[in-house]
Amino acid sequence: MITHDSQSRELREKQLALEASLAAAEQAVVPHRVPAERTTEDSRRRDFRLGELFSGPGGLGMGALQARIDDEEYRFVHQWSNDFDRDTCRTYSQNVVGRENSPSVLHGDIRTLNYDDLAARGSIDALAFGFPCNDFSQVGEKKGFDGEFGPLYTYGIKALDRFQPAVFIAENVGGLSSNKEGEAFKQILKDMRAAGYRLTPHLYKFEQYGVPQARHRIIIVGIRDDLDKNFRVPSPAPYADVDVSTRTALSEIPASAPNQELTRQSANVIERLNLIQPGENAFTADLPERLQINTRTRISQIYKRLHPDKPSYTVTGSGGGGTHVYHWGEPRALTNRERARLQTFPDSFEFCGSKESVRKQIGMAVPVRGAQIILEAVLRSFAGEEYEWVNPSFAVV
Repeated sequence: MITHDSQSRELREKQLALEASLAAAEQAVVPHRVPAERTTEDSRRRDFRLGELFSGPGGLGMGALQARIDDEEYRFVHQWSNDFDRDTCRTYSQNVVGRENSPSVLHGDIRTLNYDDLAARGSIDALAFGFPCNDFSQVGEKKGFDGEFGPLYTYGIKALDRFQPAVFIAENVGGLSSNKEGEAFKQILKDMRAAGYRLTPHLYKFEQYGVPQARHRIIIVGIRDDLDKNFRVPSPAPYADVDVSTRTALSEIPASAPNQELTRQSANVIERLNLIQPGENAFTADLPERLQINTRTRISQIYKRLHPDKPSYTVTGSGGGGTHVYHWGEPRALTNRERARLQTFPDSFEFCGSKESVRKQIGMAVPVRGAQIILEAVLRSFAGEEYEWVNPSFAVV
């Protein structure tokens, strides 16, 4: 016989069970940006499948392949990449993937890139995007978001929203933080935070990290909010004694090294260079009037000769006459292989395309050694390995 009390007790138990079930379901609901099913897997991941947008020829991609830490199970593996330039994609495919015309290297305009196609190629755990710097560069017109390239960073944000990788690495020029009084930089950081990531933005001076070039770049590392991992800026202290002189960087290049063709110089350029001392440029040197450069703006890198005992000035991928980086001891522009040495690409890394195409690729790349150091710090952060670190250049509210 079922009594009224037993019915009430049974009804109350069912009610409590229902409330408990609803509470559990409510706690299980997480924001769309942080899929619950990936949280445990991502915090324990050892193989970080890397996707790259604006990949360039493979400076960061090669740095990822070379990144190694004490726990050898932690590493980056290529998943897919995209770039607008066909030669750049050929270079990346041949050197980073290790095969010509790999289907995982997608050539095309990111504005028409199908993210569903990327998703079909497999999940990613890390995303890198060195969005174009033209409109933020100190030597450009500094158009910022008003330029053709400035807004392209939003496609990196779109990828963060879509793929929700555990970590991302974004790169741009140092001028990003000062463009339009820093408003562009603030907006980019705001959008990255809104995508669900804790940010560590820092101005890396790569000559302090063993790179023979004074190349200053803002690198932003973001770790997804739900992961109990923290990235710290790797300290330059371990590299304080590395010889970063151009003399050492450009020594003993094998005659068989690819991309080592000399650039033909006119008699006028040779005469001008012979009068410019190491470390000087066309405006600081004592040149006769017929060899002087008549321009309204005086850019310090015009016909600037390297100083053999110092790091190179910034290797660029654009610019006309006088911007090719010039040897200290010979009246000539550097070869592309010498330029690649300054970007710490190994001599076995062969760039595809014409001489001018290769020059552009090298100038647009992230230095391999700098990328490797930062990406090793990422791996150590996830592996729980200690390393020397410094405070970031910028605070994120």
